[in-house]
Amino acid sequence: PRVQMLKSLSATFPDQNVSVTSYTEDGKTAVVSTRSDRNPGDYYYYRAGKLQYLASVRPDIDPQLMGKTEPFVMYARDGVKLYGFLTLPPGREAKDLPMVVHPHGGPYGPSDSWGYDGRVQVLANHGYAVLQVNFRGSGGYGTDFMESGYRQWGRKMQDDVTDATLWAIQQGVADKDRICISGGSYGGYATMEGVVREPDLYQCAIGVAGVYSLPLFRKKGDYRRNREASEVFLDEYVGSDEAELRAYSPAYNVDKIKAALFIIHGSEDVRVPVRHAEILRDQLDAIGKPYEWLIRPEGHGFTQASNKVVQYKMMLEFLDKYIGKRRQALH
Repeated sequence: PRVQMLKSLSATFPDQNVSVTSYTEDGKTAVVSTRSDRNPGDYYYYRAGKLQYLASVRPDIDPQLMGKTEPFVMYARDGVKLYGFLTLPPGREAKDLPMVVHPHGGPYGPSDSWGYDGRVQVLANHGYAVLQVNFRGSGGYGTDFMESGYRQWGRKMQDDVTDATLWAIQQGVADKDRICISGGSYGGYATMEGVVREPDLYQCAIGVAGVYSLPLFRKKGDYRRNREASEVFLDEYVGSDEAELRAYSPAYNVDKIKAALFIIHGSEDVRVPVRHAEILRDQLDAIGKPYEWLIRPEGHGFTQASNKVVQYKMMLEFLDKYIGKRRQALH
């Protein structure tokens, strides 16, 4: 009976994930959750084949005004199968769009999945396609796939992000002259390493709470509380050779960067200390490379509403200037 009920509910809410959050003991009454790429989540009371609306996770969000997220499959340059998601601006055709590549954090274990993502929808609602790819090291695709990303910072993991970007260009979705890369934490590393490794691919980069110095990453961070365990973790995941760590650190390779830069960090960040952003800033200053800068007394990613509003306003202005309407007007 429960399977039949769930099948019926799924038919009632097409293109949404439907789940039952709780049952009464007799199984006749339930609370049902629905959610999708455009719907943050709704809850319903179910009994005797009838549904009654209870509440929404974000009642201020109109799903009809959100961008649609579609999964895609592609192959990296060495033949590895990769999965990702492409979100389009509402009402726009998937053709010659300005695009933001959005690598996820982690990197080992977390992954992007189909569903509502407020950060992605902010960008989509302002006219940008958003590309997310589960590069090597991501979770959800088996241990071998995750472990294939070990010690691949700036190497195969970065190549996967690059290949996904090139895939979107080849598909005709992205305008090759209007692409930005933006991510947080490891995604911040992949953002800045992306513009180091591929100086002609991206017009701009927004790094949020990113790891920019791998030697510093080995020395400071809240994961260092147990020194012995953290040494094993870092040797396995990042490597230990100092010269190699510097070679794959964005901060020590800023001379290769052509893209416009925006650096965002929390001054109280204990996971990735703000010193990462300061080292990157100092290296950029040394060669006279301009950048935009936003520091707030926050931790690993902004959580205060006022700071998030400032962050996204500045991000949207930055994107508009380099890949959006203002950039188009200048050309």
